[in-house]
Amino acid sequence: MSFCKDCIKGVTHEGTPKGKWETIGGISCYVTTPSVVLYISDLFGAHIFIVTIWVYGPNIDFQLLADDFAQNGFKTIIPDYFDGDPVPADALNPGSDFDLMGWLKNHGVEKSRGPLEVVVSELKSQGITIGATGYCYGGRFVFDFAFKNDISVAVCSHPSFLKAPDDLEKYEDTSKAPLLLNTCTIDEQFPHSAQEMADKIFASFEPGYRKEYWEGCQHGFAVRGDMSDPKVKAGKEGAFKAAVEWFQTNL
Repeated sequence: MSFCKDCIKGVTHEGTPKGKWETIGGISCYVTTPSVVLYISDLFGAHIFIVTIWVYGPNIDFQLLADDFAQNGFKTIIPDYFDGDPVPADALNPGSDFDLMGWLKNHGVEKSRGPLEVVVSELKSQGITIGATGYCYGGRFVFDFAFKNDISVAVCSHPSFLKAPDDLEKYEDTSKAPLLLNTCTIDEQFPHSAQEMADKIFASFEPGYRKEYWEGCQHGFAVRGDMSDPKVKAGKEGAFKAAVEWFQTNL
C-alpha cells in the first residue's frame, strides 16, 4: 500500500472554522451543525453526515469543508481517526523530509478503521441514518462501510487504495448505498482505467450511480485544490455541489 505524489500536494485554504470538537464513542470528532434552523427538520433530523478524511486529518481545509456541508443542512462529523497524529501541513513544503511511508506504518487502513467504526456504531445505536463522503484515504473507508451497509449514501472523491475491479464489483454485489464518484484527469490512485471499470460495473446498479469527471484536475483537487486555477476551482466547487445534491436526493 502506497500513496501517489499528489496525495501530499495541495493548497491550504483560509477561513475560520465554525464547528467544535466533541467526543463520540470516545473518539475526538470535529462537529458542525446547520446555522439555518429551517434546514433542520428537513435534512438534519435523522441524518448524520460523516466526512472521512485523508492523511492530513481534520485540518482547517476539512473543517471549512464540513462547515460548508452544514450550511446546506447536514450535521457534519469528522472523526479524528489518526488519533491526533495526521500528516503535518508542512509536509507539503519544498524540501520537507517528512517520512510518509514511516507514518503510514503506524496509521495503516486496519488501524485507522477502528475509530471510524466506533463512531459509526455509536450513531447507528441512536437510530441515525448515515451518509458518508471520503477523500483520498477516506474513500477506502466509505467503500468498507458501504460493503456492510452501515451507511445509506456514499460519495468518494479521488479515492485511494481501491482495487479495481475487485472493490467495485464487491460494492455492486453487496451494497445498497447509492454511489457518487468525483473523478479527475490526473489520478494515479483512481486512474482512467478504474473510472471506466466503474462505469461498466455500475451501469445497472439499482440503488443509483453517478460519476462526475473534472477535466484539468488532479488527485486532491476536491479538498486542497489551487483555487487560482480556473479548472481546479470549477472542479472543487463542482464536486462539492454534486455531493450536496447527491445527499439531498438520496438521504
